Amino acid sequence: MLDTTGKCAVVTGASRGIGQAIALRFVEGGYKVWAIARSEEDLEKLARSAGRQIHPLPIDLSKPDQVVAGARLIAQAGAPDVLVNNAGVTKSSPLTQLTLEDFERVMAINLTAAFLLCRELLPKMAEARRGRVINIASTAAVKGFKYGAAYCTSKHALVGLTRSLAIEFAGHGVTINAICPGWIDTDMLRDLSRSIAEATQRAPEAVFDAFRRLNPMQTFIASRDVAELAWFLASPHAATVTGSVYMMDAGETT
Repeated sequence: MLDTTGKCAVVTGASRGIGQAIALRFVEGGYKVWAIARSEEDLEKLARSAGRQIHPLPIDLSKPDQVVAGARLIAQAGAPDVLVNNAGVTKSSPLTQLTLEDFERVMAINLTAAFLLCRELLPKMAEARRGRVINIASTAAVKGFKYGAAYCTSKHALVGLTRSLAIEFAGHGVTINAICPGWIDTDMLRDLSRSIAEATQRAPEAVFDAFRRLNPMQTFIASRDVAELAWFLASPHAATVTGSVYMMDAGETT
């Protein structure tokens, strides 16, 4: 058993999907968790189910001023031990129909929010000579997807941010890594399936099932498995692991 007394984690997109699984895993491990998401109602529901170790922090991550204010509020309580930049949105659209507004929103949530949280919190971690940053990217960080210009761009950039900051903070007791999950049964994937179904006049369930068959194992990745990998990267066992990009995709990018 690891001694996690007094340890604190920050998890974005914590109200559902991968983020919720990660937040709950860290609570199970004894961490206090700053749970960040846009919906205050969903965060309060999470807090009721997980107990007092969850500290809800409603933030619209598409709004840089809210991200910075939230990060500074967290920093006032001391340097977090772990920062998990998980929140993400997607927009499936042909290039000619992709609006600048949609592109900028995807970039704001998937990339800019992570950058701002790192900018505000990493110096605190470095000063404390401890810390883990775990960025949840995607297979879209290492390959392209049709109609995924905004999402792929944001996730490629998130991996670039990960590698750059890993080098910058390598001598300060802080590690920075990325996890790239494949297709996971989340609300975001089901929303994407409905969007594609409408555009292609197919049944949403048929589109959803097609995603499941995109990897050699023909299965979805479990959110809990991603959470376990994040837990490992936050542990002392991963003290010299930094700048790494972990593919968790059932062989999709092999």
